Amino acid sequence: MTTNKIILDLAITLDGYIEGPNGEVDWCIMDEEMNFNHFLEQIDTIIYGRKSYDLWGEFMPNLKDDQFGDKMMWDQIHSKQKFVFTSQNYSDKAHTKFINGDNISSKVLKIKKHSNKDIWLYGGSTIITTFINLNLIDEYRLSIHPVILGSGKPLFEHNQNRVNISLCNTHVYKSGVVQMIYQKID
Repeated sequence: MTTNKIILDLAITLDGYIEGPNGEVDWCIMDEEMNFNHFLEQIDTIIYGRKSYDLWGEFMPNLKDDQFGDKMMWDQIHSKQKFVFTSQNYSDKAHTKFINGDNISSKVLKIKKHSNKDIWLYGGSTIITTFINLNLIDEYRLSIHPVILGSGKPLFEHNQNRVNISLCNTHVYKSGVVQMIYQKID
């Protein structure tokens, strides 16, 4: 039996949005105190939906102003094995496997068996909702940012089932971000 977890680690606004009405994430705060590189060290795999992969799967920021070690962080992200769930046909790449078709649960169990560390469910909202509805998320790490957008793409939408979770840890950062870590209760 595998002990690695599928972790939803996501920034969210106080009013529950993961992006603004036009896909903007300019409200998202990254600071050294949050120690995101520590999280990246505990994972070896990232699961994306296709739209999120298209935006972030091969993203590299302008490195002229390398705040908080962005290059190191993105190099670390891009060194992970990536699985992209999509309904379209794509050819696999060096660190990226595109998965389409049915029976997502069995495909996720195979991914877990072949991962030596935890797995980051990056998103977007469609794949997150699918994972919630299939009860595949083991840990929810929600970093609530001090902003109210009023509209956008909500994190929790079209959920079909109740999921019981237990608060395990809370971090409050100087930036005003509050990270809450919940574990799934079986």
